[in-house]
Amino acid sequence: MHLVAFGLNHHTAPLSVREKLAFPAEVLPNALESLVGSHAAREAAIVSTCNRTEIYCNSNNPEQALQWLSQYHGLPVEELRPYLYQLDASSAARHAFRVASGLDSMVLGETQILGQLKDAVRAAENVGTLGSLLNGLFQRTFAVAKEVRSSTAVGSSSVSMSAAAVKLAEQIFPTIGELNILFIGAGEMIELVATHFAAREPSCITIANRTLERGQKLAEQFGGNAITLSELPDVLHRYDVVVTSTASQLPIVGKGLVERAIKARRHRPIFMLDLAVPRDIEIEVGKLDDVYLYTVDDIASIVEVGKEARQSAAEEAESIIQARVAEFNDWLKKRETVPLIRALRDEADRTRRHALEAALKQLAKGTPPEKVLESLSQQLTNKLMHPPTQALSSGSGAEHAAMVETIARLYHLHPES
Repeated sequence: MHLVAFGLNHHTAPLSVREKLAFPAEVLPNALESLVGSHAAREAAIVSTCNRTEIYCNSNNPEQALQWLSQYHGLPVEELRPYLYQLDASSAARHAFRVASGLDSMVLGETQILGQLKDAVRAAENVGTLGSLLNGLFQRTFAVAKEVRSSTAVGSSSVSMSAAAVKLAEQIFPTIGELNILFIGAGEMIELVATHFAAREPSCITIANRTLERGQKLAEQFGGNAITLSELPDVLHRYDVVVTSTASQLPIVGKGLVERAIKARRHRPIFMLDLAVPRDIEIEVGKLDDVYLYTVDDIASIVEVGKEARQSAAEEAESIIQARVAEFNDWLKKRETVPLIRALRDEADRTRRHALEAALKQLAKGTPPEKVLESLSQQLTNKLMHPPTQALSSGSGAEHAAMVETIARLYHLHPES
């Protein structure tokens, strides 16, 4: 039983690398079953967001699990190693606690990651790859995050990525109220960003989604309208702001499409924010005149607002996490002794059964019960005392001294007194 975590995040890898290792929600069940089915891990949970891809697993062979990741995405291991971190049990717990508490996020103290972690655990539970080890880790992870949120101010004054999107747009356009805004996708991130833009009362909000019904449901929240992705070529030129976040594995908005839109707009600028990993907008679009293209990595400077105040609270959070990691390590050590305890009890039970069988045979022969009980007690005593007595009679030097001390402590003996 070995708890291991490995992966990459916005600290260790650029977006161009992170997007290659992303696991969209629809492929996650298959990926989890594939990882456990490959026997690289007995348990597994995969956390995949715009800022990180991390695999938590119970594995005797972490290298084999890493090979699985490499093969699954069709990328050479050596190409990945410079960006990957691999954590042992204690470090994996500390990392998970920090991630859930918002201490490892691009936005210090942000809360969205906790929901994403819970989604990852739920996905693993649904396909049966979440065993007792990972369940123990993540239940403690969620408890730590709750404790950090309730007892520190690490999340106060934070500027979320969705709020940062509005701030970026306001650097390009004088007022949001005069803009037509297009959101591509209808997931949680789009809903968060749309909520912040809607508060500025823009001229128009449109949701473009693969399925019209889901797009309409989200658009109704903001008094907007919905279209399908197939309509983008005909309407893109109408929008001043385009925010996209889908689970597509290929770009949805290409350079040619944006070139035609700019021409139709007579070179009025377009602000484009691509929050998807992998990216929804071709990277070449950023080279076009009159296009201001930003990705999740580009808004890092915006979300620094209020970080200094939250940094002080983060130090308090780190103290909480350090204490909880120590408790987790104690829990792991106790779990590691379970097989030994089970084997010890099984051996004691075998001794008991053999002595009982002998006693029953003596009773059947008519031996007086008093003699049978005396014999039974002596036999049990001899059997149970044989292993420690033999251990004390063998060995020498420091090993023997350690054995004497251990047995004295086990049986609460004080021979010197």
